[in-house]
Amino acid sequence: MTSIEDSPQTVDPRRNSAGLRRDLELLEVLASATADGLGVLQVADLVGRDKGMVSRALATLAESALVSRDPITRNYRLGYRLYSLAARTFESHLVHVATPYLRQLEMATRETTHLCVLRGGNVLTLASEESDHDIRGRSWKGLTTAAWQTPSGRVLLSDWAEDELHQWYEIHGHDPAIITPTSPNMVMAESALMDEKNRVVTDFDSLKTEIDRIRKQGYATIDEEFESGVVAVSAPIYDSQHRIIAAINVSAPKPRFGARLNGAGTITARIAAEISAAIGTNARDS
Repeated sequence: MTSIEDSPQTVDPRRNSAGLRRDLELLEVLASATADGLGVLQVADLVGRDKGMVSRALATLAESALVSRDPITRNYRLGYRLYSLAARTFESHLVHVATPYLRQLEMATRETTHLCVLRGGNVLTLASEESDHDIRGRSWKGLTTAAWQTPSGRVLLSDWAEDELHQWYEIHGHDPAIITPTSPNMVMAESALMDEKNRVVTDFDSLKTEIDRIRKQGYATIDEEFESGVVAVSAPIYDSQHRIIAAINVSAPKPRFGARLNGAGTITARIAAEISAAIGTNARDS
């Protein structure tokens, strides 16, 4: 007797993965477009695919409201359903809870603050609150950075077991410095970033040593290691199960902020603990 598992009608759950990747590529291209959107030919050129295939894929996405098409220009943009789905994500909830605390941290330090999460080998900045200084730390919102090279990334890895950390480092320990989410192969010029002589983490052993230090003091610091002239501090945010789920970060020019770095670390860790408590309370109330 033929079992359900052997039935020719059984669908391999992986069979549509290539199509899904292609659709996601189209969405990422549209996410990088201006408010005017992009035409089918433009999208096809950017993804390097046949115009007819792209046209059919966009039409299908439009039927689900994942993209929309301007009736006059015929250009495509991201659709309202994506925004509706995004509003219900974990990241959206985290930004909602953490934003007042990011502002509080910006006011306490008068420097630019960030909310970050780990995604694979990279740190994704979900939100930033910019300081009012003319010269200030840049907003990293929407950018991903190699986790092992940044204080936020090291904080996000700091509750991992050593074997898990080592496995992660074997895969991601040579990731490029900065990647934009809409252009996965676009890497910013490293000449403006990594100053080799200031590098603290150069291999797995030095990463583990740095993480041990973060565990002891409750926050991470970085001194011109990631970007010339810039220092930063980061602290972990925990969920109700005491797992690190995010990090907050303060970055600023070294001449103004370098001498205050450890003091800022204490403040950042305190405010991160307040966010953790708010998330835990929210989880218990839901």
